[in-house]
Amino acid sequence: MQLIDTHTHLYSEEFKNDLPEVMQRADKASIKQFYLPAIDSSTHEAMIALEVAYPDSCHAMMGLHPCSVKEDFQKELNIIKDWLDKRPFVAIGEIGLDFYWDKTHIEQQYEAFKIQMEWALERDLPIAIHARESLDECIATVKPFSKRGLKGIFHCFGGTTEQAKAIIDLNFYLGIGGVFTFKKANMPEVLKDISLNHIVLETDAPYLAPVPYRGKRNESAYLLYVAEALANSKEISLEELANITTGNAKKIFKAQ
Repeated sequence: MQLIDTHTHLYSEEFKNDLPEVMQRADKASIKQFYLPAIDSSTHEAMIALEVAYPDSCHAMMGLHPCSVKEDFQKELNIIKDWLDKRPFVAIGEIGLDFYWDKTHIEQQYEAFKIQMEWALERDLPIAIHARESLDECIATVKPFSKRGLKGIFHCFGGTTEQAKAIIDLNFYLGIGGVFTFKKANMPEVLKDISLNHIVLETDAPYLAPVPYRGKRNESAYLLYVAEALANSKEISLEELANITTGNAKKIFKAQ
């Protein structure tokens, strides 16, 4: 059995003291591939270093997180553009809109989001979307790009069944993580009639740890708890769920 963590920040400071053990625990839990979304230029070095250290399993994306979009966001985009021109990446992300933390630069967030989606289309790359308190707005913004062939993942999906269907209509995947195990989120009911063919798994480590580790540091090994909860909800074996979601992840990232 093989599981893929499609969204994990294993290069974060939170893992600096025990990364080898974190990777060993993930391997023991059958998580074999890790996709690393970028945040901004302050994390590029650590992210690339992790990919170099684990070239067969860690795969870097490149993009500007909406929470890092400020007045001078164009400087960050120029750095990202230089990276994209210099070497290959598996995706552009994580990008999108965040209306939870700070609404000061909403206009700039939209502009940065659209610019990076254009880059994804130019390079035939998928995108990883951050949509906190902005899911409907992200769906609307992505729609014209999806009509031109853009694909990707709505990371950390926690919306309604209607929003899930709208994302699927865009030919995008739903990134399902620890939130699925939170009772108040009611995600098993939301995804009750949603086919696994539209779902990939993620942790967003070190954030959003699933039950029974909620509130603690998340790590990729805990993806197994998400997989087990989703398999139980869908009343299928863990192996079947792994085969389907791993296949979806390989398809979106064009992996072997």
